[in-house]
Amino acid sequence: MATPGPPSGTPALPFVGALPVRLQQLRIRGLRCLTDVDAVLGPAINVFVGANGAGKTSVLEAAFLLSHARSFRSGAKEALLQRGATQLSIFAELCHADRRVCRLGLGRAGAGWEAKLDGSGVPLGQLVSECAVVCFEPGSHALIAGAAEERRRYLDWGVFHVEHAFLSCWRRYQRALKQRNSLLRSLSPPGDELFAPWEAELAQAADQIDRQRRAYLDRLRPRLQGSIAGLLPELGAFALRYRRGWSDELDLARQLREQRGRDLARGHTTLGAHRADWSITFEQAPLREHLSRGQEKLTALACLLAQAELYAEHRGEWPIVCLDDLASELDQAHQLAVVTLLRAADAQVLLTGTELPAALQGLPACVFHVEQGRLARLL
Repeated sequence: MATPGPPSGTPALPFVGALPVRLQQLRIRGLRCLTDVDAVLGPAINVFVGANGAGKTSVLEAAFLLSHARSFRSGAKEALLQRGATQLSIFAELCHADRRVCRLGLGRAGAGWEAKLDGSGVPLGQLVSECAVVCFEPGSHALIAGAAEERRRYLDWGVFHVEHAFLSCWRRYQRALKQRNSLLRSLSPPGDELFAPWEAELAQAADQIDRQRRAYLDRLRPRLQGSIAGLLPELGAFALRYRRGWSDELDLARQLREQRGRDLARGHTTLGAHRADWSITFEQAPLREHLSRGQEKLTALACLLAQAELYAEHRGEWPIVCLDDLASELDQAHQLAVVTLLRAADAQVLLTGTELPAALQGLPACVFHVEQGRLARLL
């Protein structure tokens, strides 16, 4: 059923009962073109200006890596490493809303990441749970128009930060999925006695993940209503639809058993939580193809802002918001709407552009000039 939005075309006021997380210091070594960057950031709006290719986006990418352990850019992980460098490292000093300060470290010298919290090695999941960053960038429209994987990542990042049991359940699911896929690729297909335990484990974990995802989307819906009404009022009411990745009519374990022959032919598991997807449709754009590229971007931005607001309500502190190349992605009216909303929330914002965006003219901001991978504070 479609969820109606407010009639006003101005952004709804964000949840302001939470204080923001602040990145106080960010130090980057060997990330793309950034050889040695050390920045003391301001508590509110931080703008990184410079020519294309200067390294502005890589500064935002460093913050995003601390929160997601992956880049928002496409391409191989090896591309993160500066040419000629043997390792990369990111260090940040983070101040939480309760004034607790922690030191985050993320390094990569080989195939995997090494995470540190306050100087001690920790699991990667513990590091990313400490730092929340949402990012709107030129590829964000893929959240709406791209593959289902992008939407699952968005959904699962949100669930991870509100459901403590999600990570362990997701790991259980991934382990069972890997084992079943390995059996499917065996030269001599194993019997039911080998498949059954992993299919039972897969189904049990999938049911739990499905419940957590549904609960998260139910909580996200009213926040999404406000952000969509503010950014895309011309599209009317919206509907948020979720598909869990297997039939609602039958137990997953039974479906996996019945589907085993087809999966053997394909060499992988075709049903389960790893096949989930969600979508947004509008009263005035019932098909995704009815949206312009600009409307796709604004819908993606509405989703990110709604996720940030829900995080703030649940955790009591606003995440850090990154806006890459804002002036080229949004017209001036929408730039101003987003900046007004984030200022009202008192969120810390990291923003890039070839010059200071018009929406920020006259507003207090820390401005950094980026040139050939180096940073200099201007204002």
